[in-house]
Amino acid sequence: MLDPSSSEEESDELLEEERRDVLVAAGGSSQRSLPPPPRDSRGREAGAARAASPSPSVLSEGREEQERLQREEREKRLRLQLYVFIARCIAHPFNAKQPTDMARRQQKLNKQQLQILKERFQAFLNGETQIVADEAFCNAVRSYYEVFLKSDRVARMVHSGGCSASDFRDVFKKNIEKRVRSLPEIDGLSKETVLSSWLAKYDAIYRGEEDFCKQPNRMALSAVSELILSKEQLYEMFQQILGIKKLEHQLIYNACQLDNGDEQAAQIRRELDGRLQLAEQMARERKFPKFVTREMENTYIEELRSSVNLLMANLESLPVSKGGPEFKLQKLKRSQNSAFLDIGDENEVQLSKSDVVLSFTLEIVIMEVQGLKSVAPNRIVYCTMEVEGGEKLQTDQAEASRPQWGTQGDFTTTHPRPVVKVKLFTESTGVLALEDKELGRVVLYPTSNSPKSPDLHKMIVPKNSQDSDLKIKLAVRMDKPPHMKHCGYLYALGQKVWKRWKKRYFVLVQVSQYTFAMCSYREKKSEPQELMQLEGYTVDYTAPHTGLQGGRMFFNAVKEGDTVIFASDDEQDRILWVQAMYRATGQSYKPIPASQAQKMNPKGGNVNTEISPHYADRGQKHGMDEFISANPCKFDHASLFRLLQRQTLDHRLNDSYSCLGWFSPGQVFVLDEYCARYGVRGCHRHLCYLSELIEHSENGSVIDPTLLHYSFAFCASHVHGNRPDGIGTVSVEEKERFEEIKDRLSSLLENQISHFRYCFPFGRPEGALKATLSLLERVLMKDIATPIPAEEVKKVVRKCLEKAALINYTRLTEYAKIEETMNQATPSRKLEEVLHLAELCIEVLQQNEEHHSEAFAWWPELLAEHAEKFLSLYSVDMDSALEAQPQDSWDSFPLFQLLNNALRNDTFLCNGKFHKHLQEIFVPMVIRYIDLMESSIAQSIHRGLEQESWQPVNNGSATSEDLFWKLDALQMFVFDLHWPEPEFASHLEQRLKLMATDMIEACVKRTRIAFELKLQKMNKTTDLRIPSSLCTMFNVLVDAKKQTAKLCILDGGQEFASQWQQYHSKIDDLVEESVKEIISLLVSKVVSVLEGVLSKLSRYDEGTFFSSLVSFTVKAAAKYVDVPKPGMDLADTYIMFVRQNQDILREKVNEEMYIEKLFDQWYSNSMKVICMWLADRLDVQLHIYQLKTLIKIVKKTYRDFRLQGVLEGTLNSKTYDTVHSRLTVEEATVSVTDGGGLQGITMKDSDEEEG
Repeated sequence: MLDPSSSEEESDELLEEERRDVLVAAGGSSQRSLPPPPRDSRGREAGAARAASPSPSVLSEGREEQERLQREEREKRLRLQLYVFIARCIAHPFNAKQPTDMARRQQKLNKQQLQILKERFQAFLNGETQIVADEAFCNAVRSYYEVFLKSDRVARMVHSGGCSASDFRDVFKKNIEKRVRSLPEIDGLSKETVLSSWLAKYDAIYRGEEDFCKQPNRMALSAVSELILSKEQLYEMFQQILGIKKLEHQLIYNACQLDNGDEQAAQIRRELDGRLQLAEQMARERKFPKFVTREMENTYIEELRSSVNLLMANLESLPVSKGGPEFKLQKLKRSQNSAFLDIGDENEVQLSKSDVVLSFTLEIVIMEVQGLKSVAPNRIVYCTMEVEGGEKLQTDQAEASRPQWGTQGDFTTTHPRPVVKVKLFTESTGVLALEDKELGRVVLYPTSNSPKSPDLHKMIVPKNSQDSDLKIKLAVRMDKPPHMKHCGYLYALGQKVWKRWKKRYFVLVQVSQYTFAMCSYREKKSEPQELMQLEGYTVDYTAPHTGLQGGRMFFNAVKEGDTVIFASDDEQDRILWVQAMYRATGQSYKPIPASQAQKMNPKGGNVNTEISPHYADRGQKHGMDEFISANPCKFDHASLFRLLQRQTLDHRLNDSYSCLGWFSPGQVFVLDEYCARYGVRGCHRHLCYLSELIEHSENGSVIDPTLLHYSFAFCASHVHGNRPDGIGTVSVEEKERFEEIKDRLSSLLENQISHFRYCFPFGRPEGALKATLSLLERVLMKDIATPIPAEEVKKVVRKCLEKAALINYTRLTEYAKIEETMNQATPSRKLEEVLHLAELCIEVLQQNEEHHSEAFAWWPELLAEHAEKFLSLYSVDMDSALEAQPQDSWDSFPLFQLLNNALRNDTFLCNGKFHKHLQEIFVPMVIRYIDLMESSIAQSIHRGLEQESWQPVNNGSATSEDLFWKLDALQMFVFDLHWPEPEFASHLEQRLKLMATDMIEACVKRTRIAFELKLQKMNKTTDLRIPSSLCTMFNVLVDAKKQTAKLCILDGGQEFASQWQQYHSKIDDLVEESVKEIISLLVSKVVSVLEGVLSKLSRYDEGTFFSSLVSFTVKAAAKYVDVPKPGMDLADTYIMFVRQNQDILREKVNEEMYIEKLFDQWYSNSMKVICMWLADRLDVQLHIYQLKTLIKIVKKTYRDFRLQGVLEGTLNSKTYDTVHSRLTVEEATVSVTDGGGLQGITMKDSDEEEG
């Protein structure tokens, strides 16, 4: 905005630059964007130099330059004229008001703000902020940053001006809602609390470290366009829209008297009268616009009359106001009767005198009295004041030495010429005095034009009073009520009223917006003596009438059959009266004094101008008179409005709001007022609006489809005769333009749907895609009443989505640069690129589902077809990359897993065309992979067991661990494939289970054979210690049993459960039998050691030569030395053997259950062997050494196995009882025959013996 003190040249340059910017932004023709003319002297000299040596090219350039200057001058003049009309709409609106129910628009984001936002989120992810956050929130922000903020689609949307901070926050909120819902429940912390906390942290990141003190001021300044604007703000806005300089506005404002409500109301009345006259002229001359049918011509005239009558009713409903700067926008009350006024109707009801009774407020301020000499200085004086016919008021009391008050009295009267009386009194001191003494009085006759400042008035004093020069200083202020437009003394002479030429007091009274009356009043009368309604009269200046005495400056009011002559005492008073009556009559002719007309038109002729005399010279000086005096009825307001709406839309789309094409409340108000006041048809307005919106949308701006839908529905209703605004006539031009715009709109919508990922990225603006589809259905309708078949809409949408698939995939491959890689890369590189491209494709499909599926909820199968088409394009690159892979390369399985996991969970895409194609490619690969793995595992078992060292590894040996790991990994691999086709998935599972069964069976058999061979090589002495290899073999079998339950059980249905159970029971039985066999073999081995010990004890049997020899030798030697106890070493050695092997088994065998079984069998078999050995010697008494050894072996065996967990039932078996009884009897026999023979060894339970 320019300062009024700016130079004219600088203002012109800025105006031209703004105009070019606006026109270029509108995307118009090249004429809009021509460069400005050169304005410096060098440019003129250069032009002169070129002209000096003319050539064809120079002449052409000069002609073009001249044409351009003329074109720019025409555009400038047109904008000035348009601004005059707009300024009048703003100054005195009577049809529209600023809407308060429009949605508030958010501040748009620009490129710089987006970059700052990216940097702030990157700083948070790098840990450079003070915001504390957990890992889940950081992951959410990282996903938001990578997927949304860095998206080129968002950058394009920001560039087009369709993104706000609210959109960014809504996308983040939508993302985290899904994440938070998937989080586990936490006691005491609701998910709503988590959401609120995350949003608060997002806001903190978004704001960064801005200065919050400055932000409110900045927002208040920029947000003003979304609020209800004052007149000054509206003027300033449209100055910017039309490129009007401040000085030009000020000239127009003053010359048009925009602050004078009476002048503006009179201007409106003249315009409406002109529109009625044009309608009548059109009806007479039969010059109509071309309509669809001829019957509409008469209807068109009726519509014009009706619209003017409605405007008259609206104007009439406005309350009468003084006008001036304090005039505010009034809430209008529209009459239901649009034709109740008929200006100039001779049968109109005449006004009565009571209709023009006015109400005045008087303020009387008494200041002081001067020249008071007749009263002693200490006497009390006071004043009274009254308006004749009303109440009387009194001032405060004052001493006669200082008679000053400053008291104000307020009065109300209905007399235009009231009589005011002010009296001065002093208190009477006499005892019998009933009233105070009057010292003087003054009688005043104020009017609304009387001076308002305090003045001295000479008072009338009683006879013989000493105060001959008594004066009173007072002020009388009489206001001008709103209905009084002018007042004063005039001479008048008429044919029907004021039939005598005399001076009277006249008041111009406005009864309503269309009714004015000239009234003459007498003193102290509230009703006029005579009155004359001004409807139909024309006022003008006249020359002096020589036959009339009194009055110097004449003017008259003329009507058919009547002429009233008026005269004032001075020129200025006459001008003011003529101006006031000119506004009241509503006449089109502007009266001009003869002297002024001569100055403005020295060549003579009539000049029709609407510049007030006060500003006429100034307006003419600056070249504004032609714009201000132009008759609005002679302009093509349809084309003017088209220019106005285009410039306003350009300005709106370039402001700081994400408006999506919606005008601000102030702009809507001015456009509504312009259309109503100047008769712009609603269909034309919306057709122009649609055309501009479509053009901006085609150029990349984000336009709300709901706005397009609204305007299109209005036009469609109008063209098809539904009268949305009460207009029933349809012009041929409107119909043709509607069909043209319908085709353009249809193409635009189809293009937007085909580019839905880029026109509505991430579902923004919210609901826009759904509204676009709804609008497309409306556009495809043949007429407004007949709905289009759903199949036709579906066909169009399907076609658009097919294009969308190609567009989306093409842009995706360009983003991934897949074409360059596929042509030159190695097979592995191609596979990496295709895998990356698959991730991008899945991301695109997920975003489509997340952000756009709701819009396509009517046709979910179409979105599925779009996805299939999209994936079919991807399959071409995928097939190419897979064909380039070497044979038996398994690096492509992650590609299948990625795609299959995405497709199998989609209701529409699972087992769809692409999914089946994917399976067909990978079925041979899976089968081949399993075949090779089966062969590899079988070979590894064979080689591994041949070279097995049987060192313990985890739960078994190296070979068994490798086998079970491979089988499990193979099954998990196939399981992770999640093969979507049930039959093949069941076949794969069954085959892998059978493979595992066969492999485990082979492993078990080979392990059992190895166990037997190892066991055979071991000796049978008490030196035997079970090697770790045997334990490892045992563990292998135990682990095989566990792995069988995991690897060989099939989760199948009942159809093959029985046969599979039969097969599975075989491997279970085999493993169980193998475990039992090796337990039996191991027990047999350790029991054979006991048998060896017992065979050594057999040497002491009675009757043998060795027994006698040993007994004689021991007895003979015992006389001389301490002979060791024979047989105790043998018992101790055996007991040590048992204990150590028990510890080995307990430590190295992994399965407790099998250890217990082994110990049970070992104990039972040991007792059986001892029992059988004793049974063989039932008739023979045991040698004392045999008895001592057996007692120790039996007792220690019993105790050791009890400590190892052998149950009491097994420990105290019948066999043990038999052995225990026999040894007890033998012990008793020995104690009788040889008291000290056992040397403390006994079968009795005791803990005193040595361990």
